[in-house]
Amino acid sequence: MGHVAICVSVGTGHVNPTLGVAAELIARGHRVTYAATSTHRARVTDVGAQLVPYRTTMAGSRPPPQFTAQDFHRATHAALDEVEHVLPQVISGFDGDKPDLVLHDATVAWWGRLAAADWGVPVVAGWPNFIGNRHWSLNRYVKINPVHPRLLGVLWRAHRIARRHGLTAGNLLQAAGADAQLVFVPRAFQYAGETFGAPYVFVGPCLTERPSDGRWDPPSGRDVVLVSLGTAYHDRADFFRACVAAFADAPWHVVLAVGDKVDPAELGTTPTHVEVHRSVPQLRVLRHAAAFVSHAGMGSTMEALSFAVPIVAVPQMTEQQANADRIAQLGLGVRISPDDATAERLRTAVADVTSDMRLAENLRRMQDEIRSAGGAPAAADVIERLLAAHG
Repeated sequence: MGHVAICVSVGTGHVNPTLGVAAELIARGHRVTYAATSTHRARVTDVGAQLVPYRTTMAGSRPPPQFTAQDFHRATHAALDEVEHVLPQVISGFDGDKPDLVLHDATVAWWGRLAAADWGVPVVAGWPNFIGNRHWSLNRYVKINPVHPRLLGVLWRAHRIARRHGLTAGNLLQAAGADAQLVFVPRAFQYAGETFGAPYVFVGPCLTERPSDGRWDPPSGRDVVLVSLGTAYHDRADFFRACVAAFADAPWHVVLAVGDKVDPAELGTTPTHVEVHRSVPQLRVLRHAAAFVSHAGMGSTMEALSFAVPIVAVPQMTEQQANADRIAQLGLGVRISPDDATAERLRTAVADVTSDMRLAENLRRMQDEIRSAGGAPAAADVIERLLAAHG
């Protein structure tokens, strides 16, 4: 049996998509060790994996990146700062216990690719979001100037870092040359999905239970509406106040997850059918939800679609705009601009998505696509084939 290192960035949306893969590998007799921050210790323990913790440069007062053309260079430099800070910690943490394979988050945890190169082991790139090629890419939203001096500076810095480990900037920033590419999105949801061939494997979401998230029991007599802006872009007391106003006399039981930046007291008095929490066990709530008012982060989107829950998407940054547009394009929910997220608009949107029969059928079809993608077992099959080939 093999020892697999899973290297993930600080964001919860980059950790959760891998947990089902870890649980499946452990169930098959493999050993899994996470390189992750201590904030994710409980989730790592939930699936039976070990943790090699690292200290991050990405926490604290720095605002989360919007990934617009204006701040793309800042965000990329921050990710490269993280590479140089985290890599020596991970190499030291695995000293004497080298893994047989590395699965790393391809979007941010570039240090995982470097660690695999230093160890001389196979590497699997994991994509928790949309991928790009010449037919579609996120540049449609970001509009990056490929010859901007700041971008050229980022690429030169990435090249210098990668070269020290025998790699190229493309290996680092785009996961080029990885032994396998796992996409935690079903092909049917990916823009231009039919144009992506090998080595991409669309396994879809790899969900597993997260007991450390806590318990939640559904109410009786009312349909449930979950409201969350995720774990990074939720400093929006105005939005949550609009939700309270929208659903104050509505027929639904509303669960608000406001995050750690909004004081629930800022929302004022809430009716008994509106719960307000810092966080909730999202998978447990979605199992009983009739609708999800969401920032349209890909992790949350995949979890909702796995349970055929319609989405009212209120994107908070560029990548989420692409997700929200795809949700609307495929008839899996509706998209609302953050500036238009008034109480009246939110209430109308939830009423619409919970009563639209065509939307419900689209959700059932997407749920079938997710199931047929294979999830964690399909991802584990890819990893086991690589372990056997390099054994």
